[in-house]
Amino acid sequence: MGGKATQGDVGTIERAVQLMKHMATAGRRGLPLTRLASDTGLPYSTVHRLLQRLIQQRMVVQNESNKRYMLGPLAFELGVAASMSFDLREPCRRYLLSLAEEVGDTVYLTVRSGADAVCLDRYEGPSPVRVLTLEVGSRRPLGLGAGGLAMLAFLPEEEREALIASLATDVPAKGGSRLEIDLHKAVARCRKEGYAFIRNQVNPGVSAVGVPLFDSLDQPIAAISVAAIDGRMGPARIQSLASILQTRARAIRKALNAAA
Repeated sequence: MGGKATQGDVGTIERAVQLMKHMATAGRRGLPLTRLASDTGLPYSTVHRLLQRLIQQRMVVQNESNKRYMLGPLAFELGVAASMSFDLREPCRRYLLSLAEEVGDTVYLTVRSGADAVCLDRYEGPSPVRVLTLEVGSRRPLGLGAGGLAMLAFLPEEEREALIASLATDVPAKGGSRLEIDLHKAVARCRKEGYAFIRNQVNPGVSAVGVPLFDSLDQPIAAISVAAIDGRMGPARIQSLASILQTRARAIRKALNAAA
C-alpha cells in the first residue's frame, strides 16, 4: 500500500521539476551540469544525482558529444498525452495560419505555465526575413516576451504583483530590481493600450507585438504574438498589428466559448 509522501519526497520532486523547466528553456541545445546548478541554486552533487535518476526514467537524456542535458522521450510522451486535454492548438490553428499569411511575419501561440510562458505553436509567414526566436515547447519567464507580457498584464492584481516580485528575484541576469521597475511600466502600458510591445528585449534586432486570449471568466489563458525584425516594426505597423491581433483574439475566444 502507498503511504503519504514525505517532506523529502516532495522536495525531490520540486527540485526535479525545477531542473526540467530549465532544460525546457534551452530546447535541443540542452544545458551543461554547471549551468543547471548555477541557475537553480542547487548543489552540483544534488543536480548530478537528480539528473541520473531522471535519465533512468527517460525524462532526461544527455548528449554524448557535448555532455549537455535535455528533456527526454518520456517528457515528450507525457506532453502528448496531456495535450489531449489541454491543447489549444487545434481550435486556434486556422485563425493563426491565416494571420501569419496576412501579416507576413512569424506568429506565436503561447500559454502560461506557472511563472513561465510556453511556446505552444509557431506559424511562419511568407516574409523573406523570418524571425524564429522561439521553438515549440520552449519557455521563458512571463513578461520577457510579448506573449508572456500580455498574459502577465491581465492577471488579477495580487497574483500579478507576486509574479513580478518573484521574477525580479529569479532572473537576476535581467537586473533584479531594475527588471521589477521595467515590468511594472510595461504592464501599465499594456493594460492601457490593450497589447504588449517589446523591442530588443530578448533578441537583438527583434520586436514583437502580443495580445492575451481570455477565457469565459476574463482570465488570460494564452497569448498570440507577431515577431519581426525591427525594420518591419515602425509605429504605424505596430498599431496595425495590434488591431489585427485583437480582432483575431476575439474571434478565437468566440470559437472557444462556442466549442465549450
